[in-house]
Amino acid sequence: MTGYRSPALGTDPPCSPVNLSRTGAATATGGGLANTGYIGTVTMEQRTPQEPALWPHQVGVIPPAARSFQHRAQADRLRTKVDGGGTAVLTQMLTGMGGVGKTQLAADYARTAWDDDSAAGGLDVLVWVTASSRQAIVTGYAQAGVELCRGDPNDQEKAALSFLAWLTPKAGTKPCRWLIVLDDVADPADLRGLWPPAGAHGRTLVTTRRRDAALAADSRHTIEIGLFTAAEALAYLTASLAGHGRYDSADELTALANDLGYLPLALSQAAAYIIDTADAVATYRALLADRTTALAAIAPDVLPDDQALPLAAAWSLSVDRADTLRPAGLARPMLQLTSLLNANGIPETVLTSEPARAHLTVHRTRTGPNPAEEAAPVSLRDTVHALRALHRLSLIDHTPDTPHHAVRVHQLIQRATRDTPHPPPPRADCPRGR
Repeated sequence: MTGYRSPALGTDPPCSPVNLSRTGAATATGGGLANTGYIGTVTMEQRTPQEPALWPHQVGVIPPAARSFQHRAQADRLRTKVDGGGTAVLTQMLTGMGGVGKTQLAADYARTAWDDDSAAGGLDVLVWVTASSRQAIVTGYAQAGVELCRGDPNDQEKAALSFLAWLTPKAGTKPCRWLIVLDDVADPADLRGLWPPAGAHGRTLVTTRRRDAALAADSRHTIEIGLFTAAEALAYLTASLAGHGRYDSADELTALANDLGYLPLALSQAAAYIIDTADAVATYRALLADRTTALAAIAPDVLPDDQALPLAAAWSLSVDRADTLRPAGLARPMLQLTSLLNANGIPETVLTSEPARAHLTVHRTRTGPNPAEEAAPVSLRDTVHALRALHRLSLIDHTPDTPHHAVRVHQLIQRATRDTPHPPPPRADCPRGR
């Protein structure tokens, strides 16, 4: 039989495995161990807190620098110590659509800060956390708590909170100069109660696709990360291909960069594909222009720079999450509608018109318990909120303060959306699920 030693009363789930043989079922509380019958063997594994690591100390792994990494103006803004009003910048957020290079900019900043051995700029502690879920954040903090402040290795929640408490400045103690990077925050709610404390010696850097108001609270400094400039895109392609003995003309590379909309992720995967296949740039551009060729078909077999997803899938999780935001089920069909229109500016009135609302009503993603309610006609208000949901996930730019309340969407998001088949609407005479 395999059981668990019960934790002390009021704590979270059991903390250590207990292997029992030749015993029956029993229940223990308050840290006790219970059994029925004869115990032949008891094996217990109980980790004890370790001694705190000496400074300087790093927790987590900084992603490696991308090949042909381009220095960008946003990198200089990241190093700003005070904002325009003279207030110290303690928390910074890099926001933008998937594929613009937020993680690479954060990694470059972290490496530079870590390598700075000056008294004014050096770090004592650097913590890199892949923050794609609340559990991932807790796990990263818990590791830091165990390594730095004798956090309980048997209780992640407790160790994580111990770490946050340890970061809080305390009178009479040696100041700790720390940097915490929370990379790829997927939901602002995941950070509830887990924001690092404010302090003169600590800084927090967040990367996220989200643009929710909740993230910008408490004087957090937001830096919008956009596309490469034309010059940056040309420099990137030139350096990437030249590193493999390819010396294509500047005109061809400029045209390719324009076709890819200056998106860093697209440029890196296109360069890898061209290098792997030895295709001419013109051949790749022809494949890209062929609407019968899916983006997945022109992705490299092995992605460069430790990238996790091919271009075609780069936004799929964002679309899924946007579709769960209120009004649920409208973000996906709204994005499908925008993928058929002019990427450089769609008047809001077109997307909120009666034909558009009829499209959304028919093609709404219906996953709730009451399909009849979800089949109700979509209102004007709901269409605007669907646009805002896509904007919050950086899938479109919806700017109500511009003429015609213009909506813009990147051409490759349009292409990926058109490549993704969507299920036909449910038949009116057939209940959903049959």
